[in-house]
Amino acid sequence: MKLGARILKTGIAITIALWIASLLNLPSPVFAGIAAIFAIQPTIYRSYLSVIEQVQANFIGAAFAIMFGLIFGPHPFVVGLTAVIVISINLKLKIQNTIPVAIVTVIAIMETPGENFIQFALLRFGTVMLGVFSAFIVNLLFLPPKYETKLYYRISDSTEEILKWIRINIRQASEHSVLKEDIERLKENMMQLDQLYLLYKEERNYLRRNTLTKSRKLVLFRQMLLTTNKALDTLKKLHRLENELHLTTPELQQIITTELDYLLSYHERILLKFIGKIKTETPNELIQEGFFNKRELVEEFMKYQNQCHDPACFYHMLPLVANILDYSEQLEHLDTLINSFQSYHKEENEIEISETKE
Repeated sequence: MKLGARILKTGIAITIALWIASLLNLPSPVFAGIAAIFAIQPTIYRSYLSVIEQVQANFIGAAFAIMFGLIFGPHPFVVGLTAVIVISINLKLKIQNTIPVAIVTVIAIMETPGENFIQFALLRFGTVMLGVFSAFIVNLLFLPPKYETKLYYRISDSTEEILKWIRINIRQASEHSVLKEDIERLKENMMQLDQLYLLYKEERNYLRRNTLTKSRKLVLFRQMLLTTNKALDTLKKLHRLENELHLTTPELQQIITTELDYLLSYHERILLKFIGKIKTETPNELIQEGFFNKRELVEEFMKYQNQCHDPACFYHMLPLVANILDYSEQLEHLDTLINSFQSYHKEENEIEISETKE
């Protein structure tokens, strides 16, 4: 079993919260550990926002817990009513993510009120906030997420699998049911990649130079995702039109295979170029080869229209050919962006990709 950074950070945050609470001799330090669990966030920026929201939510929870505790006492019905009110207010303020910790604060304060209820309540409120701030410190200092590395390797892994399936499919060697299951899994992987991209996009830079560089990188990663999605669209159409493609002319099948082989190789070279393992300058003959292949594909497809006895066959194949051409355009655009990124502002545009995937 592999432990992720967030799991380790959660354990560290709980340890720090409980340790500090014990040093301060706070009653029931367990509440600090519970608050630390809820306050751990995947990014530093989200952690900063979470602290602000947690302070608001816990203040609301503590205020209502003290007020209802003084007026009505610790009856279970009163605790439940207080929790409902606090949840409603948090929802109204659109800080629903902080509801669990706010409810923990309500229960912690109202569980055993006595003669020194106000002092007891403030101690419990401070204990919960100790857990929140412990999680923030851990998010800030320990195991900061390397989203550039994660994004690149996950895009690279997904792309590699998609390209592998395309190569197998165009040679009619794929198992239809197995490929169908893998396509569904690849679609889920791409949705997870979109979420990872959003986390990377949320991370803030505090220097203007870094902000401009981050903007350029966002454009690159967004185009990498678009291109990989286009490769997946091509695979889905090849899978769906497997029988129709087999019934076309041998010449059209050959030119589709040749064009896709070029595009797949081109895609692999671009990903390697992104991390500096291939020269920025692309040989002119490779670009020309791709251009002429596209032209030949269109010409051969138009010949197939004249040779096809059933017009429906032509229209079935039209989305596949259009998708291949669009895939080619996305690849060329990605290549242009990478060339531009690596040719200009060289001192600023540094890709932080480590050798390990995590």
